[in-house]
Formats: sequence, structure tokens, C-alpha cells
Amino acid sequence: MKTWCSISLKEKIIKNTIHYIEDLFRTNAGGHDAGHTLRVYRNALLIAENEQDCDTLIVALAALLHDADDHKLFFTQDKANARAFLERNQVPQETINRICQVIDSVSFSRNKGRPPGTLEGKIVQDADRLDAMGAVGIARTFAYGGEHGRAMQESVQHFYDKLLRLKGLMNTETGKQMAEKRHAFLEQFLEEYKQETAIQDLVPKSDF
Repeated sequence: MKTWCSISLKEKIIKNTIHYIEDLFRTNAGGHDAGHTLRVYRNALLIAENEQDCDTLIVALAALLHDADDHKLFFTQDKANARAFLERNQVPQETINRICQVIDSVSFSRNKGRPPGTLEGKIVQDADRLDAMGAVGIARTFAYGGEHGRAMQESVQHFYDKLLRLKGLMNTETGKQMAEKRHAFLEQFLEEYKQETAIQDLVPKSDF
């Protein structure tokens, strides 16, 4: 923990950040809601417990603010929402820059498979990827697809394009362990989906 931030101040900033995120994503129903952010925050703290050299405050705030300027949701530049919020809460500029650096390193699509350059970035990226896997990842995929007018099969294709690749892209040992069960659930779902949507057995055989 940095000297500028006492335990009481840390707790206050975290509480304020949660309230800010809940308000910012109040109307979102496409998988990038406050619930997603809070799960990423929880996952990040679980991973950070096993990474002794990480700055847990950077991890916590980056996890909570990682979608505050997501290009799919907002038209901000240079993490304007996150920066403005942190400045209002009197977070030092150097710390704000570190948090924004972590946020920049999280995105799957924008980083093209490049791992984050910091331990804190690796932790938050793993935490975000975990929420794209398992039962929650399945629910989020179809919520996002429905919101954007995708056919069900298009959402299923997203499993092959991204979700099934995530297990092999985890950065931390804890993240890798947490991903195993969620990856297995994705595979189980796809197998069941394949069986339930098979139409060849439903079409009557022709006598001609």
C-alpha cells in the first residue's frame, strides 16, 4: 500500500468506486453491467492474495474501473471517465497513470494476445477473462448477442473465436487454476448445445 493511502482512505475510495460503477452501468443489460465489474473485482482480489509483490490498491481500482471507458460502451479518450473519477477522489496523478496503464492492458481485442507488462495488469486481465468463462460467461455471451441483434448461432461462434482460447492465455498460476473448471463447463455446454440443436435426426427419412 502506498504511503498516501491509509486503510480508512483505501476503504473510502473503494466504496466510492463501487457506487460510481453501479451508477455508471445502471442501464446496461448486455453483459458489461455493474455485476460483471464486481465479479472481476472479486476475482482480482482472489488472485492477488497469491501474488505477494502486487499493489493490491492498483489491482482493486483497475478492476473496478476497467470498463469505465470501454470503447464498446463509451466515446471517451485517454480513460477520461476513470481519470476524472480518480482525480475527484484525490488519487495522486502517478497512481492514476498506473491504474490507467493496467486498464489499457486488459482488453482481449485491443492487445491481440500480448500479455500485460505489469503484475497488476496480468491479475486484472485474468480476472476479466474468468468472467467470460463458465456459466456466467455463457450468460453474458447471449445477453450481449441479444442486445446487438445477433442470431443464437452467431453467439455460439463466439465461443470458438474467443472463449475457448482464454484458458491458454491466463497469466497467473491462480488464474490458470480457476480457469480449468470454467473452461470444462464451456465445453460441456457446447456438447449439450450440439446435441439439442442437431436437426438431422428430426428430419423424416424419405422413402424415395
